[in-house]
Amino acid sequence: MLHINDLTYRIGPRLLFDHATVALPEGTKTGLVGPNGAGKTTLFKLITGEIAPETGAVMMPKRTRIGQVAQEAPGSDDALIDVVLAADTERAALIEEAETATDPHRIADIQTRLADIDAHSAEARAAIILSGLGFDGATQAGPCSALSGGWRMRVALAAVLFAEPDLLLLDEPTNYLDLEGTIWLESYLARYPRSVLLISHDRDLLNKAVDGIVHLDAGKLTHYRGGYDQFDRQRREQQALQLKLKKKQEDQRRHMEAFVERFRSKASRARQAQSRLKALAKLQPITVLADSTLLPFSFPEPPKKLSPPIVAMEDVSVGYEPDRPVLTRLDLRIDDDDRIALLGANGNGKSTFAKLIAGRLAPFAGRMKRVHNMRVAYFAQHQLDELKPEQTAYDHVRELMPDATEARVRARVGAMGFVKTKMDTPARSLSGGEKARLLLGLATFDGAHLLILDEPTNHLDIDSREALVHALANYSGAVILITHDQHLIEASADRLWLVADGTTEPFDGDIADYRRLVVEGPRKKKTRSDEAPQNRKTVAQDRRRSAAARRGETAALRKRIKETESLVSNLQKEIQALDGRLADGALYDGDGDGAAAAEHARARSDATRALDEAEDLWLRLSADLEAAQA
Repeated sequence: MLHINDLTYRIGPRLLFDHATVALPEGTKTGLVGPNGAGKTTLFKLITGEIAPETGAVMMPKRTRIGQVAQEAPGSDDALIDVVLAADTERAALIEEAETATDPHRIADIQTRLADIDAHSAEARAAIILSGLGFDGATQAGPCSALSGGWRMRVALAAVLFAEPDLLLLDEPTNYLDLEGTIWLESYLARYPRSVLLISHDRDLLNKAVDGIVHLDAGKLTHYRGGYDQFDRQRREQQALQLKLKKKQEDQRRHMEAFVERFRSKASRARQAQSRLKALAKLQPITVLADSTLLPFSFPEPPKKLSPPIVAMEDVSVGYEPDRPVLTRLDLRIDDDDRIALLGANGNGKSTFAKLIAGRLAPFAGRMKRVHNMRVAYFAQHQLDELKPEQTAYDHVRELMPDATEARVRARVGAMGFVKTKMDTPARSLSGGEKARLLLGLATFDGAHLLILDEPTNHLDIDSREALVHALANYSGAVILITHDQHLIEASADRLWLVADGTTEPFDGDIADYRRLVVEGPRKKKTRSDEAPQNRKTVAQDRRRSAAARRGETAALRKRIKETESLVSNLQKEIQALDGRLADGALYDGDGDGAAAAEHARARSDATRALDEAEDLWLRLSADLEAAQA
C-alpha cells in the first residue's frame, strides 16, 4: 500500500500540499490529475524521496521497488534490446554471478532464482515491449545512439516497463508516443500486475488503464473510484450539491441578518436578535469545489466558402528525394467540410502528407489540384521553437495588426485565451500549453479554409483538450488531424485515413476498429480498393453529409445552450437583487399597506418560476447535445 499521510510541502511562498492524505491499496492503477502547476510531478519526487516534505510522510512496505522513466534518454552504443534487459538489475547481477560462481549450492540458488523471475524468457518479453512501442527487429538490435531524442525516450519507457517495479510512476508517458504506441501502452498498463501511479492528460488512457483517480487541487488529495469519466461525473455532482447547500446557507444568512437588522433595537425582540447573532457567528461558510477557469479556443471562420473538392489528387507521389518518395499512389479528395484524422505509426509519412496538403512540399508525380485562394493554417509541435522568445503574445499579434489600436490588438490576444497578466509575458516564460495556444492563434489568425493540426495536444491539459474539441465543432472549415489523443479523434473526426505501406487510403472502420487492429495484430484491412467505385462514392458522400448535418445540429444546440446560460445568470442576479430589497426593513416600515413588499414578492416568485423553466430547458438542451455527439 502507498500511504501519503498529512503531507505538507511548499516551494517558496507557494503551498503545494496542505496536510494532504490519501491511501492507495497494493495492485491498484491510479491516475493522478489536477491543474497544471498544482504539484503532480513534485508528488512523484516526494514519493521517491528525491525531496523531503515539511510535515507528514510517504509510507509503503519495505523493499518496495519504485520505477520511473529515466530523465535522461539512453544514448550509448548499446543495442536497444540490451539496454532494456539491463533494466532488470537483479537478473543482470545473477547472470553475471553465474558465470563466475564455483560453489555448487550458490549455483543452485542462482539458477532457482533465475527460474523464479522467469529470466529465460526475458529477451522475448523485452522484444515484445519494444515492438509494442514501435521498434522493429532490426532497430532493436541497433544502437541507441542512432535514435532521435523522442525514440530514445521510448527505449527508457520500455526499460522501466520491462523491470516491472512494485510501484510504477509514469509522468505523461504518451507525450513521446504516437497513436499506435499509446493504444499499446493503454492495453499493457491495464494488464500490469503491480501498482501504477500515472500522470496523464490523455482522457482515454485514464478511462481504460486505471481503476481510480486521485485529484490534486488546492493542496489536497482526493481519491475517486473508476476512470476519468466517472471522476468527472462524481466531481460535478459534488459541485452541484455544494452549490445548492451554499445557496441555502446564504438564504438562511440573509434571513437572519434581516431579522437582526429589523429587531435588534426593539426590546421585545432583542433576545431573539441576539440569539440569531450567535447563530450567524457559528455559521461556517460552505466551500464550493471550484474548477480552474477554462480558457476557450476560437478559430476565425473562413472568409468565403469554397466549392468542393478543395484538394484533389490523382496518382500523386511525394517525399524529400525524387528517387525515394515517401508516399505514392495518392488518389484522394478533400471537401470543404471534411474532418479527417490520419492514422499510422510514426515514420510512415503522416507529417509528409500534411506538408503536401499544406503546400510545403510539391508532388514528384501525378496531378494535384488545389482551389485557388484557399487559405491553409498549419500547426506542428516543432513550430513552438519558432516563437520569438523575447516577444510577448501582444507583440506577436501586433506584428499582424500594425495599424490597429492597442485596444483592438489586446482584444484579439484575449480572444486567443490570454488573460491580461499573460499578454505581456515573454514567450520564453510561457508554459508549453500557453505557447501552443499562441501558435494556434497565430496560425489561424486570418481565417483558414483548411486547418492542419499535427499533434496539437502534447502540452494541453484535459480541460484545454476539451476546449479544442468544442472549437473544432464550431469551426466550419475542413480539418486534417494528426494526434495520439483518441478522445480528440472520436469527438472531432468524421473520416479516418490510414498512412501505411507507402500510401494513404481511407480506413474502413472507426477508432475502436483501429484500436483492435493495433492490439490484436493485423488482419486483412478493407480499403477503398475492396469496394465498388460507385459504392465508395455513395458511402463517402453519405458520411460527409451526415457529418455536416451533425455539426450544424450541434452548433445550433451550443448557441441555444449559451443563450439559456445567459438567461439563467440574469434571472439569478434578478432574484438576488429582489432578495436584497425584501430583506430591507425600510420596505415594510415605509409602506403601511404592504403593497410594495407584495409587489416585490410577486416579482421574485415570477423570476423563480422563470429560473426553474430556464434550468429545465438547459438540462434538456445539454442532453440533446450529448446525444448528438454520441
